[in-house]
Amino acid sequence: MKAHDGMYIDGAWRPAAGADTIAVVNPADEQVLAHVPAGTAEDVDAAVRAARAAFPAWAATPPAERAARIGALRDVLVARADEIAATVTAELGSPLKFSQAVHVGAPVAVAGSYAELAAAYAFEEKVGNSTVHLEPVGVVGAITPWNYPLHQIVAKVAPALAAGCTVVLKPAEDTPLTAQLFAEAVDEAGVPAGVFNLVTGLGPVAGQALASHAGVDLVSFTGSTAVGRRIGATAGAAVKRVALELGGKSANVILPSADLAKAVNVGVANVMSNSGQTCSAWTRMLVHETQYEEAVALAGEAAAKYADRIGPVVNAKQQQRVRGYIEKGVAEGARLVAGGPVAPREQGYFVSPTVFADVTPEMTLAQEEIFGPVLSILRYEDEEDALRIANGTVYGLAGAVWAGDEAQAVAFARRMETGQVDINGGRFNPLAPFGGYKQSGVGRELGSHGLAEYLQTKSLQF
Repeated sequence: MKAHDGMYIDGAWRPAAGADTIAVVNPADEQVLAHVPAGTAEDVDAAVRAARAAFPAWAATPPAERAARIGALRDVLVARADEIAATVTAELGSPLKFSQAVHVGAPVAVAGSYAELAAAYAFEEKVGNSTVHLEPVGVVGAITPWNYPLHQIVAKVAPALAAGCTVVLKPAEDTPLTAQLFAEAVDEAGVPAGVFNLVTGLGPVAGQALASHAGVDLVSFTGSTAVGRRIGATAGAAVKRVALELGGKSANVILPSADLAKAVNVGVANVMSNSGQTCSAWTRMLVHETQYEEAVALAGEAAAKYADRIGPVVNAKQQQRVRGYIEKGVAEGARLVAGGPVAPREQGYFVSPTVFADVTPEMTLAQEEIFGPVLSILRYEDEEDALRIANGTVYGLAGAVWAGDEAQAVAFARRMETGQVDINGGRFNPLAPFGGYKQSGVGRELGSHGLAEYLQTKSLQF
């Protein structure tokens, strides 16, 4: 598979400062797809300098013109959708149809939303005898994960460009080919040189260099809570702004009045989607004790159908991590209903769709983010007990509530300590703010709230 052997800096592909490379591996067959350069602090410095030089002109560009460039970028992504989807499938292992519909479809929608928002956003308002200006924060260091490689890039880069910021992107080392295609799309869309820059590399080297660089005004990171803490500490030492979208352990609360079969089937599908590699996945299913065994049986049957539907997890380390959690669940006394720790195939980093019953709130399965196709089912006595369990983790990224009475579901959702809740299977909305409470992060992505993360406020008094 084609890969660039340099970095995209200041509108051109340039040789990397060092000779080290990173192997990109297909997780479905464990074959090396390509090699990309392992960026160094020197590469990051060159990219940040280019972004700083480009910032004044881009910040002064009228919002309508910035919107036009984002719209052109969206059009290029659409034109190259098949190529991008095939690349995501190759380096992430996602089934092609899922790559087309979600891995490309969602970021195309997000890019389109920011093209419209940038043109209409109120960057200035009158407040009494003051004029309040919303101005771009400056140079953004964007560090993105591998689980939704294009979506996470667009969710950061599009609003940053809309705000008038310039960007240096450090994508995950597992999925850099998608990021290189995005850089090509930026170039083809006519975004001025230096406004967007790409440095591939490892997190502890290139990522750390970007987060700590004095020329970066804001760090936007999506990934684990552990890494987010380190980035937050690094940025805090420099009084630098951060936007952190971190881990989750989301609860899917099924109230007794709900359509149980639908709630369980949709809940299982949610967890198995993207091979469980979704930070907002509803990995804890909470069921009333009177319906518990019925729900367990339904979930086991539903999970079995995904054995040949889901792709592998991203790499060998992740496979071992997920299998380790499954083994720990068995050791702690949870009942294995479907799947298990044994790999379903000899080749590739596959994990069996797994369902546990008799999970209690204090178990590791119910407290820690697994990031694989593993569902835990917990029982509750009444609504107050369900709420206590749902809110009983350090995370608060997403969740779901099902009830026959929508008002009942909404009332319960309002008391959940989480950033977004789907009511009776509510659809994804690219305009709604996405982000978490507690240790699930700081700030929001998507829509106007996502744009606001890249703006700072100035008031002029008359």
